[in-house]
Amino acid sequence: MYLITVFGNLLIILAVSADSHLLTPMYFFLCNLSFVDICLTSTIIPKMLLNIQTQSKAITYAGFISQMYFFLFFAGLDDFLLTVMAYDRYVVICHPLHYTVIVNPQLCGLLVLLSWISVVTLFYCTSLGVYLSSAVTSSSPSSATASVMYTVVTPMLNPFIYSLRNKDIKGALKRLIVKETKGQ
Repeated sequence: MYLITVFGNLLIILAVSADSHLLTPMYFFLCNLSFVDICLTSTIIPKMLLNIQTQSKAITYAGFISQMYFFLFFAGLDDFLLTVMAYDRYVVICHPLHYTVIVNPQLCGLLVLLSWISVVTLFYCTSLGVYLSSAVTSSSPSSATASVMYTVVTPMLNPFIYSLRNKDIKGALKRLIVKETKGQ
């Protein structure tokens, strides 16, 4: 599932970057979401796979702190990017004639930058305290299942939900494959 997540999200980034027809705010946000999903899963899954392989649950305090920091950072960023994408779709639906004026390249860059900054300020301090205080309680199988669902399944499904059902992305991928096969 980890490889599917990474491959699916990389495929979206490659397709959007290679096709000039997809240089729109929606696809700009999708590229950022794909990058963040790769980072999100890469903060947890490699250590989890190592733990399964070695039958060990040991982690250093510094390792725990850094893993939680990056996990919370990318999870929060994921949420903010989804909010920005929702705003983009709202403007398209409710104000279609003003879309290009409202959602311009400067605003897109600013919204992504604000997403990154907001995550640092909101989630870093507060979430760290919550996780450190919950370290005293023991974990249950249901919380482990919920953790896997959030850290693996959701980022794996994002490429399929947001992009691979989309005819523009499918067309860009087909053009990219044709271009690659003709180049060889």
